[in-house]
Amino acid sequence: MITADSFPTPDLSLRSGDPVQLQRVRAFGGEQAAAAEAARKRLADGFDVADLRAVHADLIRWRHDLALRAPARIGQGLALDASRFVTSLEDGGPNYDRLGYLGRLRHGATWDPETQTFRGGNETPASRIMLRYGRAVHDRFSREHNDGDVLVNAVTLPDGTVLTGNRLVRGAEAARISAALVARLAGRGRDVSQIEIGGDPCYAVSAEDSARARLFSAALTLLVAERSLAAWQAARYLLYQSPQTKKGSDAVTRVFLVAVGSVLLGQAPILDQDVDLRCAVLGQRAATVLPGDPPE
Repeated sequence: MITADSFPTPDLSLRSGDPVQLQRVRAFGGEQAAAAEAARKRLADGFDVADLRAVHADLIRWRHDLALRAPARIGQGLALDASRFVTSLEDGGPNYDRLGYLGRLRHGATWDPETQTFRGGNETPASRIMLRYGRAVHDRFSREHNDGDVLVNAVTLPDGTVLTGNRLVRGAEAARISAALVARLAGRGRDVSQIEIGGDPCYAVSAEDSARARLFSAALTLLVAERSLAAWQAARYLLYQSPQTKKGSDAVTRVFLVAVGSVLLGQAPILDQDVDLRCAVLGQRAATVLPGDPPE
């Protein structure tokens, strides 16, 4: 039986000092557990690539249904748009996930037009972890002796093929992305008067569509072919490198991984709370075997 224990609340979701709001966020683990248990039962009766694709597609619809019923988002930022949970990256363009300083994740922060950031307030687990992974981006540039603004993340498939995965971006290129994001949001009719583009951001940018399709297919094929802990770990990284929708991919991937892992491993795995950030920032070698994984 899959329980909420498999879904520790991500620090990135803890962006308030209000106990009521924090309890609401933590309760999401129960929603994920129920969805994962239903998916596990389906996969116990059929576990081929078509079955995995069907379950994954149904989980996207599950996450969209939750978004339709969700109250207002916690903290600062754009209002929740449930349609983004079923908008593919092919239709909506790549995902740009900001890392580093995000003042809007601080509880009680207010907008500062001079710096184009939210300032003040109190730090939260969300603001702290994004600062940590912003530093990790710069550390990775240094380790790889990359003096530029773009680090391309190479991903090796099980057959040895190397694909271009996501990109880590900083500096002038990150500033260009910030400006482009504001223009894109304005084009969709959104209020961009308090979009946080200051604060020297970094971005994780999703892989190109063709690479994402191959990464996703390789993950499913590997899970069916090998059915082992090592296969599950390798597939996890590939799945996080191949998000399918503009919003909600992290929750979908977590539920999918726990359901699949329960079938393959005979026990429900417990995901690291920052598994998404590890796979986005640290690279394949560092983000394949993770601290919370079950023993061999």
